[in-house]
Amino acid sequence: MSNQELEVLGQTDQGDACCPGLLSAPLDEDQATELAKVFKALGDPVRLRLLSMIASRAGGEVCVCDLTPAFDLSQPTISHHLKLLRQAGLIDCERRGTWVYYWLLPDMTDRLAGILARPAGEPLPAPTETAGATA
Repeated sequence: MSNQELEVLGQTDQGDACCPGLLSAPLDEDQATELAKVFKALGDPVRLRLLSMIASRAGGEVCVCDLTPAFDLSQPTISHHLKLLRQAGLIDCERRGTWVYYWLLPDMTDRLAGILARPAGEPLPAPTETAGATA
């Protein structure tokens, strides 16, 4: 993953153990654009189910032949959804003979969790008064 992608996801190449979340600093335009691609991939129920099926599979990987029957969709449609998850950096795959096997890329899901999380018990920032607000 490039340094820019790591920075977008709140990580740097300097080994930071904890990534800053949305509460620590606003995202800039480039960060928001890149992060939106990942959230867009997760914004479809079929892709979210596929990711869940892959992530929860015992052994850490699953054959596309085991994913397709769970949906009332054609194999090319399932392959398209899997491609979008791969492009978002959420899963990876490998062809073995005629079948393709998929597995979760936990670095990406861990980064997403870090971006969205706030320390337990820590209050949200206080709302600021907007101009023209009446009491």
